[in-house]
Amino acid sequence: MTIQDAAPKVLMRPGWRRWLIAFLLGVVSAAALPPVYLIPVLWVGLGGLALISATAGTWRQAAFEGWLFGVGWFGFGLYWIGYAFLVDAAHYAWMMPFAVLGVAVGMALFIALVTVALNVLVRRCGVGSLGLAPAFAGCWTIAEWLRGWVLTGFPWNPLGSVWGDSAHVVQTVAWLGTLGLGFLTALVFAAPVALVGRPHGAAGRPALYWVLGLSLILPMLWTFGAVRLDAAGTMTRDGVVLRLVQPAIAQADKWQPALRQGHVIRQMAMSHRTSGPAGTPTDVIWAETNVPYLIGPDSEVPASLAAAVPPGGHLIFGAPRRDGAGAVYNSLFVIDDDGKIAATFDKFHLVPFGEYIPLRGILPFDKLTEGRGDFAAGPGPRTLHVDGLPPFAAIICYEVIFSGRIVDPTDRPAWILNITNDAWFGPSTGPRQHLVQARLRAIEEGLPVVRAANTGISAVIDAYGRTRNSLDLDVQGVVDAPLPEALSPTIFSYLGQWVGLALAVAALLASGHRAIAARRLLGD
Repeated sequence: MTIQDAAPKVLMRPGWRRWLIAFLLGVVSAAALPPVYLIPVLWVGLGGLALISATAGTWRQAAFEGWLFGVGWFGFGLYWIGYAFLVDAAHYAWMMPFAVLGVAVGMALFIALVTVALNVLVRRCGVGSLGLAPAFAGCWTIAEWLRGWVLTGFPWNPLGSVWGDSAHVVQTVAWLGTLGLGFLTALVFAAPVALVGRPHGAAGRPALYWVLGLSLILPMLWTFGAVRLDAAGTMTRDGVVLRLVQPAIAQADKWQPALRQGHVIRQMAMSHRTSGPAGTPTDVIWAETNVPYLIGPDSEVPASLAAAVPPGGHLIFGAPRRDGAGAVYNSLFVIDDDGKIAATFDKFHLVPFGEYIPLRGILPFDKLTEGRGDFAAGPGPRTLHVDGLPPFAAIICYEVIFSGRIVDPTDRPAWILNITNDAWFGPSTGPRQHLVQARLRAIEEGLPVVRAANTGISAVIDAYGRTRNSLDLDVQGVVDAPLPEALSPTIFSYLGQWVGLALAVAALLASGHRAIAARRLLGD
């Protein structure tokens, strides 16, 4: 009996019922994402998607139904994007529904790729119910990898992020990466589809044993993570105490000419607050563009900030930078206690429509961020070397979501600094999802991540992904913390996403080989 013959009758009737089911499966699955973490819904969501893919009568039907799942998954997982259009509601509020729907519709095409590929594997290549979960996991993983690259990429909410609340399970990414953890997640939660239509008793036991065997992956991952964390230390760098300043400046107020100076004065005062239990700060960090002035080659702004720098230390802050040729960058500056610039870093992975307009000559929009011209992109990941500080990788805002592309592999840093401004997204789930991505990067690279956010969540995260110190959303204050020690380079830091891709390809080859062997055995 084929899986098409055994599927529930409601799934064998093309039309609006299947379309509604596909969409609702995507909506339900989104509840597993941070910060909700209703992970058990994936048994229904991913298993249902695999079953729908396998039972579609044509690849076009599979594509449409997979796309509907994706609209539900991305629409509810990324709804918070709409908040950005309310900051200047008079000009942009009308775009809010189009933006949220547009992102969901576009990202859903990657889910359509999954369902088309799986449908072809089932209908043309003969992949059966036992091979369905590996084939589904392989297709999902490759599509997720593509989502991180195509059209500059947007790998927000990878499937592996559903484990963001499990300190044990996420340890896996030090070896497999977030892509590999997502592969295992898809494999486990799609596995019960193998039981569809299987007879009871001895004839159905192979499928039952298969599902139970795959289900053991989760407790194995948890146990592995528990052992790793039990052996984890809490060492910190001697002589380095960081102060993260979180001024909680509303995005609508940030660039107001009459308020800008006050914002800077507030942060300078916060930089000098009485020290806490961590000791006297040696270095102070402000968030992305929290110095709301364009800094050019002859700007006096850095010198004016020298009063915020601890003696012998540094102030690290974000501000727009104009170079000698007139190009403008979203930049990070490091200044010493004399107000001299010790290092700069330019953001290299820009946000479409937020920091530049794709096809500007065609599309009649202005970007959302301050200034109507586009930002220029920096050269890419690099390690900053500053006297008195351990070398660090600078990452601005959502650059931290790009697994395997935030650290210069030829110059390994001792820590990662992520400055960001999530004020655009209000009290939504967006900033919390962003924090999970930072934690995943820490474990993948074996490096602590220090995150300074204008409105939160500012945090010091160690190389095991544990949040040592933090300040929640929309809270004004400072975080004083020593810098956690880095670990030895992880397997992921050497191999990157190739491990996850290798698992995906191996799963597809294994399921295809098994299908061919079964057809030969039956004399087909």
